[in-house]
Amino acid sequence: MNEALLRSLTPGVLGILVRRGADFAAAEDAVQDALVEAVRVWPADPPRDPKGWLITAAWRKFLDASRAETARRRREDLVDEEPAPGPAPSADDTLQLYFLCAHPSLTPSSAVALTLRAVGGLTTRQIARAYLVPEATMAQRISRAKRAVSGVRLDRPGDVATVLRVLYLVFNEGYSGDVDLAAEAIRLTRQLAAAIDHPEVSGLLALMLLHHARRAGRTAPDGSLVPLAEQDRSRWDTGSIAEGVEILQAALARDRLGEFQAQAAIAALHADAPTAEETDWVQIVEWYDELAGLTDNPVVRLNRAVAIGEADGPRAGLAALATLDDSLPRHTAAAAYLHERAGDLTTAARLYAQAAGKAPTLPERDHLTRQAARLNARERP
Repeated sequence: MNEALLRSLTPGVLGILVRRGADFAAAEDAVQDALVEAVRVWPADPPRDPKGWLITAAWRKFLDASRAETARRRREDLVDEEPAPGPAPSADDTLQLYFLCAHPSLTPSSAVALTLRAVGGLTTRQIARAYLVPEATMAQRISRAKRAVSGVRLDRPGDVATVLRVLYLVFNEGYSGDVDLAAEAIRLTRQLAAAIDHPEVSGLLALMLLHHARRAGRTAPDGSLVPLAEQDRSRWDTGSIAEGVEILQAALARDRLGEFQAQAAIAALHADAPTAEETDWVQIVEWYDELAGLTDNPVVRLNRAVAIGEADGPRAGLAALATLDDSLPRHTAAAAYLHERAGDLTTAARLYAQAAGKAPTLPERDHLTRQAARLNARERP
């Protein structure tokens, strides 16, 4: 390496950079960087035009340094422009999306299915299970809903009842443990309750809070299901229960009973009982009667039959259950429970085993299998 050559070329290269617009200090730094590069590269690959090589390399070094300095100053300016720490304005439009997907051009059931799939994040299988229909049927329903809104502007929000139904089903899926959406459903329902003075909105919020309050007691440390009667009630969230009851009482005082208020009243009676034995099943049956008058949901009638079995005895419950379609989800499990209460352990064990084969979730299947095994062990001599 000819160091004398480099020293001789340095002033001329520096002058060219200054004439091109670089300030002297920046030009000097760029030339020094170019000289270091020349020392590294030239021994293996000497240039034909050493001065031209140095000018090009130094100018590139200058431009790189200028860009880096500009970016650094911009970052500093952005920091200075940031607002002072404090509460950030809310920009959550999730609830608005629920209303827009519940479009008036859709039937309520199609609007609910589309919103659950597009915004709620539920799978087609989960939605089908909530509606008690085959997955293929629900897939077709969702596809038709998508086609129906593909050519319209989503600028007309749907009604409150449809959005409430969506929030209710999203919460149910979260509460089951398949998708942890329960807290999100509660958050959105709180938003809706703050924006709309509607007793059914309050009823739904109360229902969610009362169910969510019991969530810690629903599973054992190993993840297995714990039936309501066996749950450790000290693990229930008394704050959420108190809030849910207060909201429910205010809604019921308006004398505009709806489905969610009736469900919340049933949940409140369960939450209010110090022990399972002290549950007021007579009132629960009365609320199920109210609920059955508000909705034709067969699951309501199934739950009512179980409540009758608690209030009036298992034989009365079995009689009420016999009037229902035995293909209903959890019908076999309810029959097994009532037969066990009636002392028919052989039939109960057989039905528990059958119910396990129909269970929609793995924890529920395992629970029913254990129930069958427990009764079979008792039946052995």
